Amino acid sequence: MSLRALWIISHEKGENVSIRFSRRFSTVELRGKGLAKSSYVAVPEESVFLQLLLTELGLADPHKPYVALRDDCIHRQRSPALELHVDGPGKGVLWPVLAVSQGPLILACLPLVDAPPEPRPPLSSLLSVSQGLTLLSGLQTFLLSSGSKTDSEVVASRIAMLPSVLLQVCPLGTPLDVPQLGTPATSALPTPAGNQKQPAWKTGLHRGRAVVNVALTESVRSMQYGSQSRQDLWDVYGTVTCKCEVEGVLPNVTVTLTLPPNGSPLQDILVHPCVTSLDSSILTASSVDNCDSSAFSGPYKFPFSPPLEPFRLCSYTSQVPVPPILGSYQLKEEDNQLRASVTLKLHESVKNSFEYCEAHLPFFNRDQMGNVDVKVSSGQIDISKEKNLLVWSLGQKFPKSREVTLDGRISFSGPMQGPTDSICTELTAYIKMYFKVPDVTLSGCCVDQHSVQVYSSSKQRIMTSRELKSKEYFIWNSTGSAPVSSGHMML
Repeated sequence: MSLRALWIISHEKGENVSIRFSRRFSTVELRGKGLAKSSYVAVPEESVFLQLLLTELGLADPHKPYVALRDDCIHRQRSPALELHVDGPGKGVLWPVLAVSQGPLILACLPLVDAPPEPRPPLSSLLSVSQGLTLLSGLQTFLLSSGSKTDSEVVASRIAMLPSVLLQVCPLGTPLDVPQLGTPATSALPTPAGNQKQPAWKTGLHRGRAVVNVALTESVRSMQYGSQSRQDLWDVYGTVTCKCEVEGVLPNVTVTLTLPPNGSPLQDILVHPCVTSLDSSILTASSVDNCDSSAFSGPYKFPFSPPLEPFRLCSYTSQVPVPPILGSYQLKEEDNQLRASVTLKLHESVKNSFEYCEAHLPFFNRDQMGNVDVKVSSGQIDISKEKNLLVWSLGQKFPKSREVTLDGRISFSGPMQGPTDSICTELTAYIKMYFKVPDVTLSGCCVDQHSVQVYSSSKQRIMTSRELKSKEYFIWNSTGSAPVSSGHMML
């Protein structure tokens, strides 16, 4: 496997997006030109490539409500192998562009496909795609190994080291320590963990006590309307990620998920290919069908032989009776002003201890925000007049009553226009919630530290964690219209 090009892109908070590092391999490009012949598409200039990639990832022009290449129903994003439609003299489709995103960085590469462009070969048959993603994952660990809250100076210093690092691990565009072309992409028998070779782009073998880290994250999405004519919707989507750091041979591991006695069975369970065996009853529950009280309700055991890199062990959905925060939002127009009244109530089953909790009240399709007279029973209000946005920061705890209120008036004036949204016109408005609750899940699902079994002669440190966070959590104005969807929400 060889790379035609590699890019490191900075996109923190969508601002100051730029290419921090790029490398083109001319010898590989020459081979690609010979393979593609008349259908050859050259790698575009950096500025053109950046714009095409951001558009394909849905990150370009965030202020525009509709971009055809991003929002058209006909357009389908083909992840992880993206298509970039290049215009100009060398126009055509650049494929497959691989991209991974974490924290402030997007890592992208263009592997060489040693196959005719038409008919396009399936991704599963292209060893270069899986190897390219593995290389990006390794570089991602190298650049962001300190975690999500990465020190910008550390990232900058490691990016500065990339030329010498790539010279060692990817000379002339060909990564070292990867399966040779022509070897099967998959094997009929699972590869023993101890036979896995340390890739050259890894920063080094783990030294010290072995660590097995299991993290369970549940994301809750909600649409609340505050109207009897419109049914509120919510969904819970859970993921279990694992990272095994050991010296020498990787052990076999079993992770067990448990539910409370009255918990709803997990549904739509998907597992990583490294899971060696699984009870078929675990995979049968589906959110499309009516929930069967006799469905398997745990414990859910996942034995696996871990890969070298961090990975997602499994994902699932769960049906829960209520969302964690119930909200009521009333917005009315009075005397050329907007009167806003909000009530938020934390459900009694949810732990009253947040890492953060914010309610964002945006106002679209109006003049610039003028006078704001708002009072809250708890927390504080931050006003962004340029964005026509009120940010209600609720801190880390709700009061003892578990209920908070906001009431006030907002006027709009000035020649400048505020942000626009084709849906949010007149009194169609919403509150968007952002929160994270550590050490809790909405379904009650958990991974007990003592239930993680590691079959190895050496001692291991086992770490488990769980958290609940919001994703697309909307509370719509009950006095205005709102987009309504029937059926289940799909995360």
